[in-house]
Amino acid sequence: MIIDSHQHFWHLEQPFDYEWLKTNAHQPICRSYLPADLAPHLQECGIQHSVFVQTQHNVEENRWVLGLAEQHDFIAGVVGWVDLASEECEAQLAEFQEHPKFVGIRHVIQDEPDEDHILRPEFLRGLKVLQKHGVPYDLLFYTQHLRHAVTLGRELPELPMVIDHLSKPKIAAGTMAPWADEIKAAAQCPNIFCKLSGMVTEADWQGWKPDDLRPYVETALEAFGPERCMYGSDWPVCELAGTYEQVFQSLDELLSGLSDSERQQIFAGTARQFYSLQV
Repeated sequence: MIIDSHQHFWHLEQPFDYEWLKTNAHQPICRSYLPADLAPHLQECGIQHSVFVQTQHNVEENRWVLGLAEQHDFIAGVVGWVDLASEECEAQLAEFQEHPKFVGIRHVIQDEPDEDHILRPEFLRGLKVLQKHGVPYDLLFYTQHLRHAVTLGRELPELPMVIDHLSKPKIAAGTMAPWADEIKAAAQCPNIFCKLSGMVTEADWQGWKPDDLRPYVETALEAFGPERCMYGSDWPVCELAGTYEQVFQSLDELLSGLSDSERQQIFAGTARQFYSLQV
């Protein structure tokens, strides 16, 4: 079995905020992407299941995608959004926890003007609600936010957290510092995991090669081990730099030296465990 732990859908006719797609850089993916668009890529790569990850700070997106998940068996889980900084957080969470495919929460921390947003008392209070209910949390960081992972790991030791996209290291520049030290520090917290995802869009969009990603994959694997790393495509954002198939095949190549059991862990086992997927 293979599980893609990180993909998105969007529908430009939905009443959501898609302004970010209208920038020049994102014009190539400024169209609707729905389950029927993803299914052929999964089939081509021999992937059985995927996990949708939120794009909106809007509970209506949760409702919309959970509806899609009811129609498409390959969607094994939905990582949604609730207003963690609000007094309504727990009530919002209660609604979605009743759905068997609701598996986690994410907030787009990388876009918050305050680099310390995730450490604000009201936000930490919301994260403690997730910890109380055993709901995993996706950490969407740029490298400047990665230093907060250790603080969160210690403050919330029972909250499973996963760093999306390796915290977006500067692959195009070939820069490892201070990212490498901070990712290793984060890995010292046993409740923090890492997605091997989103790398091609941090590399040279036009000229990246699998070897450009290798030092970042190897650093993450050394820090977290296969048991805390999981594959994610970041489709359709990845299409800015490569096809779904190129993204999957590049990681497959980079992991070719691992044992079958280690590869199975990264390509399915970790995601199944982290999100408690019923597959």
